[in-house]
Amino acid sequence: MDNRYYISSNGESGEGRYDIQLLPKSEIIQGILIELKVGRNFSGDKLKQLSEKALAQIQVRKYDTDMISKGVKTIFKYGVAFSGKQVEIAVASQ
Repeated sequence: MDNRYYISSNGESGEGRYDIQLLPKSEIIQGILIELKVGRNFSGDKLKQLSEKALAQIQVRKYDTDMISKGVKTIFKYGVAFSGKQVEIAVASQ
């Protein structure tokens, strides 16, 4: 993926630090932002809510600011929540 993206983690953008950013090297490729959350003994709805909280954090703290300023038109945003081997993912795009 490094031939298509500049991959970084814990970078500053907007009003905080994102967990993972995949900044496209080409204007025709979509950008990707990922926020990760970990819960202990979470399952079902509780894990889903945690993934939605991670996604909301991307929106509220405007982690897409850097990509937008660099002309990225489409950005996929993923809130990922883990608890043991269980995973929930909330997705939004712009």
